[in-house]
Amino acid sequence: MGGVWHYKYVAKNYACTFHPGVPVFHDALKGWSCCKRRTTDFSDFLSIAGCTKGSHNKEKPPEPVKPDVKSSGEKKELEDLKPRFDEYIIQAPKPVEFIQRPSADEPLVELQQKVSPSLRQALEKLKLAETNQSSDKEEENEVKIGTPCKNGGCSGTYSGPKSDEETCSYHPGVPIFHEGMKYWSCCRRKTSDFNTFLSQEGCSKGTHMWKNAEGKKVVPCRFDWHQTGSQVIISIYAKNSNPELCSVRANSTTVCMRVIFEGEKEFEQKISLWGVIDVSKCIVNMMAAKIEIAMKKAEPMSWARLDLPPPQPLSTTDKKETEDGEKVSV
Repeated sequence: MGGVWHYKYVAKNYACTFHPGVPVFHDALKGWSCCKRRTTDFSDFLSIAGCTKGSHNKEKPPEPVKPDVKSSGEKKELEDLKPRFDEYIIQAPKPVEFIQRPSADEPLVELQQKVSPSLRQALEKLKLAETNQSSDKEEENEVKIGTPCKNGGCSGTYSGPKSDEETCSYHPGVPIFHEGMKYWSCCRRKTSDFNTFLSQEGCSKGTHMWKNAEGKKVVPCRFDWHQTGSQVIISIYAKNSNPELCSVRANSTTVCMRVIFEGEKEFEQKISLWGVIDVSKCIVNMMAAKIEIAMKKAEPMSWARLDLPPPQPLSTTDKKETEDGEKVSV
């Protein structure tokens, strides 16, 4: 009989395992004030086993009474309400102030060059090849079969003396790359595709030119750009460029490029930059297959494009005559 009474007593008074404390949520940790276990997962928090045993309670326990702060002078009561842990105040970074765009008339500075070992090796091989061919200069005066025409935009090749009688369709102007468009200065048929630009039929007629004229020949050269958080990189796909003859000059808002590559080809381009650069931290990396111009951004911002569009012309405005007969734009 005593064993049955003991079983019923335990079943009644120790059947409930619960937390007598209150839930605590602090620094992403969750737990109960009555025990030390803490977790970051809410489901794990709900499944924490109680730390106290007792009888079940059908009624909800009363919520702790919050002290009423009647006046601001009761500093002791306010201090009791403050959390008992060290507070860390994290301040947001100050907003970046945009700098004023410098004038485009600033003097241009020659950017520092960094020549890669691969380019040096390629140039040495070209010098050796030129030395070995120095004895064949007389033969160079003869036009060989398959020699392409040197006129811009002409796709004709030399197939014999009859080729001299053919009409050459070429572009007498120079290639222009601006605002993502490519065209010849002589006819201005604009396109955004580089292959379409190269296949444009010439706008002038004449005779083929099988030999290069004296001096360098201006030719189109493909270039592209990309950006990181702190730099803007222009990639010029010119093979075997000559570091001694190449020049990249820039100021805060403009970059001027002159590249001599593959012995006799010349590429020139002037770009008004969309953003502002720090010229002192820019460098030109010259490699065998391309040239990379790494420009340091003066502002930590993303560029919408490489070049700055020219100012749009003002729309036609109404004009009125003043009493003195002078015209004033409104």
